[in-house]
Amino acid sequence: MVDDVGKQVIAWLNEIWLWLNVNFFEPERLIEIAVLIIAFFLARIITRWTHKSATRIIKTYRDTESDRKPVGFSQHRIDWAGVGRRFLQPLLSGAIALFFLWSGRFALEPFLTNIYLLPIATSLLTAWIVIRLAVGLIENREFARVVAIFAWALAALNIVGLLDPVIDILDGARFSLGEVNISVLDVIVGVLSFVFFMWLALALSRLIETRIKAISSLPPSAAVLISKSGRIILLAIAFLISLNATGIDLTALAVFGGALGVGIGFGLQKVVGNFISGIILLIDRSIKPGDVIETAGTYGRINKLAARYTSVITRDGTEFLIPNEDMITQPVVNWSHSHKLVRRRIPVQVSYQSDIKKAMSLMVDAASEEQRILANPAPKTLLKGFGADGVDLELRMWIQDPQDGVSNIASDVMIRIWDKFLDNDIEFPYPQRVVHLKTDVPSGEMPNS
Repeated sequence: MVDDVGKQVIAWLNEIWLWLNVNFFEPERLIEIAVLIIAFFLARIITRWTHKSATRIIKTYRDTESDRKPVGFSQHRIDWAGVGRRFLQPLLSGAIALFFLWSGRFALEPFLTNIYLLPIATSLLTAWIVIRLAVGLIENREFARVVAIFAWALAALNIVGLLDPVIDILDGARFSLGEVNISVLDVIVGVLSFVFFMWLALALSRLIETRIKAISSLPPSAAVLISKSGRIILLAIAFLISLNATGIDLTALAVFGGALGVGIGFGLQKVVGNFISGIILLIDRSIKPGDVIETAGTYGRINKLAARYTSVITRDGTEFLIPNEDMITQPVVNWSHSHKLVRRRIPVQVSYQSDIKKAMSLMVDAASEEQRILANPAPKTLLKGFGADGVDLELRMWIQDPQDGVSNIASDVMIRIWDKFLDNDIEFPYPQRVVHLKTDVPSGEMPNS
């Protein structure tokens, strides 16, 4: 048996050697290989020289422009060196090499009877340039590199005539998945289809979201609802198309759907609950991006309504991610639900010796001097009661920009009240207590003085 294996290996080596002699070691093939080496070598040298010259020219131009700009002037600059090294330089090198290959091919046609390698090399290089230009439109560099490698490999197999044999081999390698018979080719096609259609679905969803945000007449909650629903539908369609591309019968998803339902019922209750709560919030429009809310001690502006959480940014810049389910089950104060008018109340106490009417007038003046306080409804001061230490007054005022803060405007008004009271001899009361001392004295005796 060992002798049979040895003979088989020797036969394969002889076939490989014969193929190399026919395709590479003949004089005509050696000439073509020499042309290939010279073409790529010259393309490399010319590309390096061009890149260095262009870099030097750009640097000189930037230095000249910097001298003309005033001190402190800053401008965003494009990293042309990085762009040229990553994108322009490989394309330029390939184009120059392609030019030399075509030139060598035309020069050798009158002298060589059978040109074999140069047409293949020019086709491969042309395909590489076209693919490189196409994937340059993809922002994600890693994904673009994977697409470029796969597309060029596919084009190379097609050019050298090996695409059909490889497809037949992959289609012949099959395995069973339950009652479904799947080949390796089906798996590869399914994975590639899944990646492509998912990328296409995400790209379309981003485009739809951008277009919807540009519609000023559309309410923010409706815009978010349409964007999220469109993304979910597109991703679901992409997933189903990818499964269909592998040859899997979609009716098999019934069992998977039942298992998924059981899994959701036991392990994903919170996740699904938050997702459904997010949809409810978008539909009933109880809160929407831009609203100023207060819930569970958190006061801030809604920045984003996501599928699982609501993003709330407070006045100090802290961003809270509150689960959507809490936004439905917990009490929420929406300062700008139906309108943005908010009334603030400032309690003030003055002493009994002060002029109460004058104090009430000064409090209204203090509120009227603030730009954020509305003139209609006008600020008003009420006498709320007579306390143990002084007279209880309350200033009521309206604002229409709660997103800019409601505590800061109250602080500004109270500072003005403080200044006006000091200038007009209006006193703030402080606790006063009268203490009566009682001493037990025997009958008929006077207490000692």
